[in-house]
Amino acid sequence: MGPLVPIVYQSLLDGALYEPNKSFTLDNYVQVFSNPMFLRALQNTLFVSLGATLVSTFVGGVAAILFGRTNLPFKRMLSGILLWPMFISHLVIAFGWVIVYGPAGYITQQLQSITGTQPWDLYTIGGIILAAGVVGAPLTFLFCAGSTALSEASLEDAARTCGAGPIRTLWTIALPMLQPAILYSAILNFTNALEMLAIPFVLGESTNIELFSTLIYTQGFAAIKPNYGIVSTAAIFLIVVVFLLLTLQRRLLSNTRRFVTVGGKASRPRLLDLGPLRWPAFAVVAAYAVVFIVIPIGALFIRSSVSILSPLVPFWNYFTPRHLIAAFTEAQHVRTIVNTILVATGAGLIGTFFVAVLAVIIHRSEFRFRWELEYVAMLPRAIPGVVAGMGFFYAIILLPPLGWIRATIWVLMVAYIMRFIPLALGALSPSLHQLGRELDSSARVIGASWWQTLRTIVLPLMRPAMLSSFVLVFVVSIKEYSTAIYLYTPGNEVLGSSLLTYFYHGDFAMVSALSVVQIVITLVAVYAARALFGVKAFGN
Repeated sequence: MGPLVPIVYQSLLDGALYEPNKSFTLDNYVQVFSNPMFLRALQNTLFVSLGATLVSTFVGGVAAILFGRTNLPFKRMLSGILLWPMFISHLVIAFGWVIVYGPAGYITQQLQSITGTQPWDLYTIGGIILAAGVVGAPLTFLFCAGSTALSEASLEDAARTCGAGPIRTLWTIALPMLQPAILYSAILNFTNALEMLAIPFVLGESTNIELFSTLIYTQGFAAIKPNYGIVSTAAIFLIVVVFLLLTLQRRLLSNTRRFVTVGGKASRPRLLDLGPLRWPAFAVVAAYAVVFIVIPIGALFIRSSVSILSPLVPFWNYFTPRHLIAAFTEAQHVRTIVNTILVATGAGLIGTFFVAVLAVIIHRSEFRFRWELEYVAMLPRAIPGVVAGMGFFYAIILLPPLGWIRATIWVLMVAYIMRFIPLALGALSPSLHQLGRELDSSARVIGASWWQTLRTIVLPLMRPAMLSSFVLVFVVSIKEYSTAIYLYTPGNEVLGSSLLTYFYHGDFAMVSALSVVQIVITLVAVYAARALFGVKAFGN
């Protein structure tokens, strides 16, 4: 709740909260809902969010059915590629798309030299929708993949008995039974698109396409004279919309009994034979993975290793390691990498321990307000990253004793922990449901206190879930950028803030080099956790 209070306070002031001569007013709310710029940003935000949700739901849902219920070739490889956008920062993916498909992108220029006309314009609402849909598809895929694995085979057998082919069976049986997973992921993707900053900013900034998230950033951070009252009011509106969406999600999914397909009778789902459509379906899925995921990410590695990337000249003739060397050797970049790892490690360790205790209080104690505590713990899910960073910034200004933390990485660590409490709680809570309460009771019978029971029995048994939680928080902290833009100071930069700075100055070589560093750190963390502890951070 700490970051929310100063944002609400600032929205009711006619000046910055640190100014001496300020007074309460409601003019900020009047201006936000009457200013054409904000109304246009609201319209763009809703349009992009709806479009991105449709794209991600279609791609993720179809992929889950094809990978989970059919005999599509090379499913394991393709499903792994489809999940890459969950491991990699949206900021990095947006840069990759610009390098390849932007107006000056490698493939765009190559096709333009052949056809004589520009094949597409990435810097449009449509380009933003497509990119946002691609990064949201893995979420839908993960939710739907779990449901397809539990599908009742007898329903599909009955359809085939009646003469239905594989496509009709998938369309009339498998797809309708995914409604809860599709609905849940669609609302989450719509919510994520509402608060998304990287893709709308990178693809829309040059053509003045404003969304609510980018407006908050440009008017509150990048502006010469920020209007903090207007920005805070816009932030509150975004928080309210996200909160209402999450509440709607819980209500819509409160009764899912009519979608139950797994009961007491054991069954084993059989794969549907696509027949002659098997290899065409593979070609379509492989083309999607290569065009929208593999090529943009691969382009970052190539651009970081050459001085020029243009279809007019062979790029291999301009190979140079200086950008990657600079990323790993120059003092400012080394400091940025170290800061990023320290913040991510601290947020993972401290956040996991704190949330583990919180989860035990919620699920294994007699604390009177434990369910209200769970609701408060989930509130950060409704706060976009850029708004959370702004709230912490305001809180530090309002509370002078916290001034010492402003110029340290501790402020980033605390902000990240707050942001990712719901994520860690979601990773830890299921493990508590699997532990029988007789373990607690046995310890209490022999005289152990609640804390002793927690320290000697519950937390040790939660160790696998705590490792998963640590990896999750570590990975998303490495990716995080929106919370940091309001909070970092010179000397305390992290990779996300440095990437935005280099992008602003048009240095795509260093953008690519630091993007490669971020990708490498993330992959090393994920695969090390999988190899050492068997942790699977984002599914199989």
